[in-house]
This record gives sequence, C-alpha cells and structure tokens, in this order.
Amino acid sequence: MKTVNLIKTGLAMLAATVVFVGCNNSKYPGFKKMENGVHIKYHTKGEGDKKPALNSVVTLDMNYGLGDTLLFESSKMPEALKFPVIEPTFEGDLYAALTLLNVGDSVTVAFPADSFFMVMAGMPQSPEFVKPDATMYFDIKLKAVQTEEEINAEQHAMLEQMKAQEQEVLKSYLAEKQITTAPLASGLYYIETKKGSGTQPKPGDVMKVRFSVSMIEGFPLFSNFDKEPMDIEYGQPFDTKGFDEALTYLRKGTKASLIVPSHLAFDSVGRNQMIPPYSTMLYEVELVDVKDKAEVEKENEAKRKQEAAAADKAMAEESKSLSNYLKNNNITVTPTASGLYYVETVKGTGKSPEVGKSVKAHYTLYNIQGKKLQSSLDSGSPFTFVLGQGQVIKGWDEGFLLMKEGGKAKLILPSSLAYGGVARGEDIPAYSPLVFEVELIEVLDK
Repeated sequence: MKTVNLIKTGLAMLAATVVFVGCNNSKYPGFKKMENGVHIKYHTKGEGDKKPALNSVVTLDMNYGLGDTLLFESSKMPEALKFPVIEPTFEGDLYAALTLLNVGDSVTVAFPADSFFMVMAGMPQSPEFVKPDATMYFDIKLKAVQTEEEINAEQHAMLEQMKAQEQEVLKSYLAEKQITTAPLASGLYYIETKKGSGTQPKPGDVMKVRFSVSMIEGFPLFSNFDKEPMDIEYGQPFDTKGFDEALTYLRKGTKASLIVPSHLAFDSVGRNQMIPPYSTMLYEVELVDVKDKAEVEKENEAKRKQEAAAADKAMAEESKSLSNYLKNNNITVTPTASGLYYVETVKGTGKSPEVGKSVKAHYTLYNIQGKKLQSSLDSGSPFTFVLGQGQVIKGWDEGFLLMKEGGKAKLILPSSLAYGGVARGEDIPAYSPLVFEVELIEVLDK
C-alpha cells in the first residue's frame, strides 16, 4: 500500500484517540536525533540484523497520530501493512527512520506534522485540526524486510506454481466433462456443438455473435445470450487470441464451445484483478448472422436516429409526466433548487448524516408510471454507500442529507438527478423521472 493511501485512511479514523508520547517544553523529549535527522525512541531491540534499503519492501505494525489523537492503526487493516521504502521526502521522515531499523525493532519516531501532511501527503496545506508546530508520532514495529530480488523471486515462484496448476486444472476439467477432442495446433480446443450451413464470413464482413465467457473454475464473466448479438468485424482483433481464432471457423448458424488456455488468453498477466495469471477461459459462441459492413453501418445509423428521436420525445414529455404524477398523487411540496421533491413520510429521530459518512438504507424504486422496478426489501439486504462521493445518483446524495436515522421519505427525481439522457433498460428510458421510497436505517461512524 502506498503511503498516501495510509494517510487518507488515517484521516478517516480521526475520531479514535490514544495517548502516544508525553510532551514537555523541549521539542521531542526522550528522543535521540540520529545523523540522518531522524528523532527516534527505542522500545524494543530486535534480534534481527536485516535493515531496509531503498526499494526493499517492509512489513510493519504501525500506528500514527497527533499528540493524543490516533489517526491510523495497521491492526484495523484486513491484511498486513506492506510498502516499499523510497527516498526520504524530507529530513528525518518515516522512510529515513525505516533505514535505521533491524527486523524486530519497536520504536517511536517524531517529526513535524506540517511536513507529514504537506510533503509526504502532498496536501496544499495542513488540515484545520493540525495546530502550528504540532508533532506527528509514529509507533513502528518492523516485522520483515524483503529485497527487490527476493520479491521478484517470490513472484516468479508463485507464477510458476500457477502455471503448473493450470495444466492440472485443465486435465481434471477434460476428464470430468469427458472431452476427448484434441486441441488444434495453437492449443485451442474447438468443440462444434451445432454445424452451421450459412455464409462463411470474409474480411470486412460484420459477424452478429452471441457468446459467453467464464473461467474454467466456473466463475462467469460475461454473456449476451439474453441480449442482441454483438457486432464483430471479421479479421479484426476482438478478444483473446483463442476466441479470435475460433471466429475464423464459424459459419452462419454455427455454435461451438471453446477451451482457451492462458497462452491464448491473458497468459502470465491476467486482467484487472478479475482474472488471475495462467487462467484457462471457457467460451460458448454462436454466429447468428453475417452482414456486409456497409449494410450494418446503415442499420446502425438508422437505429441511432430512432433512439435520438425517442430521447428527444422523452425529454419533451418529462415535465408533463412529472406534473401528472405530482397531481395524481396529491403532492404539493415545493421542489428544492435542484428540482428534488422530498416528501417525508416518517420523521427520523436519530443521527443526521453528513457528507463523507456511510449510511445504511432500504429503498424501493418505481418509474413515473408507478411500476415497481427494484427493492432492497425483497432481498432483506440494506444498501450501504458513502454520501456526497458520487457513489449514487445525485438525487440520493441530496435527499438523504435531509433525513435522520429512522426516517422514511419519498424522493421524486427529475432525470437530471437520476440517469439523465442515459437509458437503463426498457423500464428506464432516457430522460426518465424516478420515484424512490427510502428508509435511513443507520448513519455509520466510518
């Protein structure tokens, strides 16, 4: 984890308080100033003799704070605290202190708070709660040090293990599914489940394709079998090498199952933390149709014009549909400056939410015609989000700030506070006003 992320986490924990180090009239009483400018106090000397060097990775137990205010505790993190040692950002900073330690050492380090926030954290100025000349105290226990070479060797060993495991998983999958089809020269397993008899695509043609993809362990990643076919230009790279190769074997009407080893997929890199390195991918694919590229472009342009016309009509009718809803439901409240209609149905008596606080809520969504579209009550699982961070639509960020714990309300949102000109399925076309019945269950401390 980068240090700047630790700082952000620490600021979020400002409410906790713990006494760090007593202060008197001297600058850092009880601390020794080292040659590199670090002010340090030793509590326990470790038996190790391995010191961190530049670019090595340290594993720590660490707390830090101002005076008697604790900002960060590594024990609150779900995983061990690790980060690389970089060049000091100012004289006597955390990184300079780390280079003095041996594994097992337990120390407290002190330095100016404004240097921490404005230099290490890169903030334009120290937070308001930081007093002039305040001191930042870090309690540190160095648990482990890894060199760049050790880290690279560890990663290499892990990748080699994953590479070997891929072959074992593939072997087990083929045996379990009783697949006897031999792989092609590339290593792709192409298993035709329905023979097509239609047109063979040629370069430049547009293939109308339905497909699904999952990891060999069964985790689904994507499918458009319940949607319109996807346009794929024949001969152009589209997905993995294995999938692109399989497209060359299809005729109109063909259905096939694909087993794509990692060297034809995402190899030793994986993708976006969703797909680990050396993952075999599974595809189901169907070539629905083959069309000339110019014909498809003409169809797509006609579709775009149709959608634009529908959006223009919806935008023009939005005000009327919103007015009709208000009239039919006898709603007479005055909208806020943004256009939100807030109708309180149960007055809350608990805490008021604030921007930056997490809230737990139940909701039921209706379109402006009164059709129920979705509800957290059906699953019994409240929805949790952070207010004012853009995690939800604008109408929610505004509406929940008007509530208190235990309160219930109806939020009537013009499309500008919902999804605007973006359609969200058949029930929420572009420029749709929406209605939410919401309950603020709890304002969380974090």
